Amino acid sequence: MASFHHRWSFTIFLIVVTLALIDRAIAGGYAASSGFKATPWKLAHATFYGDETASATMGGACGYGNLFNSGYGTDTAALSSALYSNGYACGQCYQIKCMQSKFCYSTIVTVTATNLCPPNWSQDSNAGGWCNPPRTHFDMAKPAFMKIAQWKAGIVPISYRRVPCVKKGGIKFSFQGNGYWLLVYLMNVGGGGDIASMWVKGTKTNWLSMSHNWGASYQAFATLSGQTLSFKLTSYTSHETIIATNVAPSNWQVGMTYQANVNFK
Repeated sequence: MASFHHRWSFTIFLIVVTLALIDRAIAGGYAASSGFKATPWKLAHATFYGDETASATMGGACGYGNLFNSGYGTDTAALSSALYSNGYACGQCYQIKCMQSKFCYSTIVTVTATNLCPPNWSQDSNAGGWCNPPRTHFDMAKPAFMKIAQWKAGIVPISYRRVPCVKKGGIKFSFQGNGYWLLVYLMNVGGGGDIASMWVKGTKTNWLSMSHNWGASYQAFATLSGQTLSFKLTSYTSHETIIATNVAPSNWQVGMTYQANVNFK
């Protein structure tokens, strides 16, 4: 009997190991902790702002400016402050589906967080103050909302989850500031879509820590003009760190956007 139990335990062990190896192969050879994985579905509500052109969604609290030019289009949403996390959630990707409403469609839409839906303390949280803390709420661009529900609904219950941001090419760095103050807006961020911390290195400097300015922007108070610039970034969600080498040439200019050859997975 002891021999039988020993063989059975060993068989179970082999099955577990085999399943783990298969799971690893499906994941493309990455360990389970590598990259950002989709989260479980949760419940919230969604409204919309602007019109079918999504012109009212341009700009916003994440600093992406024209969302067509920056690659985000109209599948975007403003997050309530409970989700916005003081701007660290900028760039995160969510799947949203309407539920338990006669106005629902069966479509699931993937949106990017590009704005903040601020609290409206003059309204009750359940009657107009939809983005008041601690509510989790999505104020979607109207074209995105119209993919999941009829716009006349106004507000609908939804199910949502975080998903990896699938991006083509490397992270984009949009430069503002001057030769003594560099302000960088981050776009096209893959994986978790967000950034927790950032460093810059010129050809004449060591790694310099950049402080979070607002939304998806980081700043460094340093003389960096005339230097080729590299950046080190840590994901807010996965805590992974990557280095983007020689992103901007020594003759970099304010107002230009430079693209790295690396991204989060």
